[in-house]
Amino acid sequence: MTNPDHYSYAVYADPAMAERFDGMRFGGPIGRLIADTQEQQVAEFLAPLAGRRILDVGTGTGRAAVALAKRGAIVTGVDASGEMLDVAERRARDAGLLVGNAGGAGVVVTFTHGDAHRLEFPDRSFDAVVCLRVLMHTPDWRASLRELCRVSNGRVVFDYPSMWSAAAIQSMVRRVTHAFDKSVEAYRVFPPAAVARALRSEGFQIAGQHRQFVLPIALHKRVNSEAWTRRTEGFMERTGLMRLFGSPVTIVAERCAS
Repeated sequence: MTNPDHYSYAVYADPAMAERFDGMRFGGPIGRLIADTQEQQVAEFLAPLAGRRILDVGTGTGRAAVALAKRGAIVTGVDASGEMLDVAERRARDAGLLVGNAGGAGVVVTFTHGDAHRLEFPDRSFDAVVCLRVLMHTPDWRASLRELCRVSNGRVVFDYPSMWSAAAIQSMVRRVTHAFDKSVEAYRVFPPAAVARALRSEGFQIAGQHRQFVLPIALHKRVNSEAWTRRTEGFMERTGLMRLFGSPVTIVAERCAS
């Protein structure tokens, strides 16, 4: 494990955090909108899903893994937190999915302990790899992205907060606050050009992207109205602001032909 004292490991090793994680991130109308929109976008990026072998890195409570398995994929979810994996497995069983710790006949979703910086899978062992809300927190995002590309035979889907967005301001505030209060999760923002370069160095190219918000997510959650959010962000998209300043950015990258 890379730097086990890093907050991205320590915070999610707390059973209480694992239990309340979904409510914190995806509760309320805006949280549900964020989750549902990204779930649909990821499914479109990876279609067709039936029978495809997909690795979900940093699966957390298994939200993406369960959604993909429900659509017919054979999913392996990996996370550094055993506490989060316990919640993920319970979520999958509650959804009526066949769950296994080591795969097997009929199993559609498997959860296993692992680290994004050193995935214990052979090269190109999955049809596609998904990694959501992870690279923004990992100690070494380039090493993690390198691993995502290494184990994927075709596509990699991941997201990041853009440097050219309102997320950059919140990131700066969180980093300063984290210096005084380690319970506050800091995160990094990314220049899109740096992401594209890192992918090219691994033999991948961006094949599509989706941006979700121009206004700060915190503002949308404060207003707490899905109708207002759809109306205002729809205006941002029509005026071209979404293309320039939208965040988070969800990317699908494809392995380049040899």
